[in-house]
Amino acid sequence: MDTVTHALFGLTLYGAIDKSKMSQWDKRALLFTTVIGSEIPDIDVISQAWDTTGRYQMWHRGITHSVFLIPVWAAMLVIFTKLFWGRASLKLFGVGALAVFIHSTSDLFNAWGTGYLEPVSSTRITFGTIPIVSVTFWLIMLAGLLTARHSRGKWAPHRIFKVVWLLIALHVGIQSVQGYMLYQQAQTKYEQVALSADFVPGVFTIIGKTGDQVELTKGSTWAGQRTVASLKSSENADLGELFTGNPKAKTLQEWSPFVVVVDDGKKLGIYDPRFYRDGQSFLFESIERSAAK
Repeated sequence: MDTVTHALFGLTLYGAIDKSKMSQWDKRALLFTTVIGSEIPDIDVISQAWDTTGRYQMWHRGITHSVFLIPVWAAMLVIFTKLFWGRASLKLFGVGALAVFIHSTSDLFNAWGTGYLEPVSSTRITFGTIPIVSVTFWLIMLAGLLTARHSRGKWAPHRIFKVVWLLIALHVGIQSVQGYMLYQQAQTKYEQVALSADFVPGVFTIIGKTGDQVELTKGSTWAGQRTVASLKSSENADLGELFTGNPKAKTLQEWSPFVVVVDDGKKLGIYDPRFYRDGQSFLFESIERSAAK
């Protein structure tokens, strides 16, 4: 998910906790834990500063998003709450662990994916059933905030935000069931399949590859799929010279479920077809042919 959504997750988690018996210091420690815990796995962005071998694509959403690091992040958050507000408890540790878990797990559901099981496995796990920016999540959280502010004491705010979390989970579940159905259907048609959710709920792009042919179809479980792009991959191209000339290309190939190879005589490159829009993919690494010779 994007940075804004993760921050909103943190605020929504804070809202879902009963704070009626908490002091101001308790609330500040809790707010820090929920918001920073909801963002801290993305601290890996600083690795761009020392990436000299083109590995950032694998480092981002890599080990910092691992399920095995959740207790480590939670412990660090408690250390900070103890230093700044004198608050340290198993409850804060649990809330911190939950905030980090929500971040790392929610990132599994979009096309970017995470290294959820690193260092045990370097496989980038992705379901592709939720877009990276989900307006639906925002609307659900906004509705919860407005209800909490204008309920006039009829409902406790923390109960309202618990319902918000239930609705978010329900949306993820519905999206995932639909995506799974489309994915299963596509597996009977293609050798390799990837899934990418659209911004419109229930709409998905299926990316299927058979041999050197890659097809992108867009639609839903109820309206069917229509072809939006047909691509040809130069599977016989020698990628060794590409990887030598542009190390980021090797990382992209490792990171992506599968790639499209471009070799038009002037340019040699690869791109991830899941991010193919308007004739190009923003995840594209290449070298000029003159540089490859």
